[in-house]
Amino acid sequence: MTELQIQESQLRGKCARADRSQTESVTAALDAVLVEKGIRPGLYVTIREPGEKSPPPAATVEIVIPVFNQLAYTRGCLESLRRSAGMAARIVVIDNGSSDGTAEYLAGDPGIDVIHNSENRGCAVAWNQGVKSGRADWVVVLNNDVLLTPGWLEGLVTSAEAEGWDIVTPAMREGLLNYELEPYARAFVGAAAGAVRPDVADGVCFMVRRRVFEAIGLFDENFRIGVFEDTDFFERARRAGFKLGTTGRSFIHHFGSVTQKSIRQSQTCGPYEQENRIYFRKKWQLNQIQRWIKRFKRKTRAAWWSALERRQFGHTLRESWRRGRLVYH
Repeated sequence: MTELQIQESQLRGKCARADRSQTESVTAALDAVLVEKGIRPGLYVTIREPGEKSPPPAATVEIVIPVFNQLAYTRGCLESLRRSAGMAARIVVIDNGSSDGTAEYLAGDPGIDVIHNSENRGCAVAWNQGVKSGRADWVVVLNNDVLLTPGWLEGLVTSAEAEGWDIVTPAMREGLLNYELEPYARAFVGAAAGAVRPDVADGVCFMVRRRVFEAIGLFDENFRIGVFEDTDFFERARRAGFKLGTTGRSFIHHFGSVTQKSIRQSQTCGPYEQENRIYFRKKWQLNQIQRWIKRFKRKTRAAWWSALERRQFGHTLRESWRRGRLVYH
């Protein structure tokens, strides 16, 4: 038996003989031994009173990533996802008919599940395919032009449970990756973990309780290619009584709508953004005055949050690099 095993066995023996008042200190001692040996503390058998119920199992998560070409970004996303994985999660990638080697790259990765479409069926369809393919308690919808940082997923789950949220989005910085991501993320979360923006979520990355889909349905596939399907889903969730929020406990980098920009430049899908905008306004019966009021409220609230967060935490939950400087939103 190794020295570590002997120490762990002795401490676990103490824990088994301890009363409830001693359990916490003994467990902390065991954690200290594991940390000293360079091992992250895991889960321990908890001493419970007779008849006390066991806690529910840990939340399960699946991550849904739609892709359409942009192989370099997909590779970077998946590699950062592996490095940052602090909890088990199923990864499903929906390939919307890529023609740049993406399909071959995904076929060589046994750690992910892949759904292939023969053509670009858009975000809503791909997201729905991913959601329907699994049964996890939580579903993360993720763009492929993002980089994840250590603890991002745990931060989302912890925040959702603490705040009672059903949909949660991480803090993010957008634009050029002209900074050291992981050190910046550690400093950001260390400073701004307490920052929250209730009732706000973002389609770049958001985590949803499966019960939300069960209650309001999947994403509206009438939104073609991309844009507005996320906004529509969030509005349906709000009106059904579900809670949304953005948290400073989780941080990611977003390069910035890389796929959508490429599709616009190719001019192969027609004016889908304008079509989706018209459909969204008609669906929610929004006239021009109502749109102005909603836009004013949204911008005013964002400006208030930005000022408050900057003063209190030194960061804001939305940051971007624009025209040679860091902008706080």
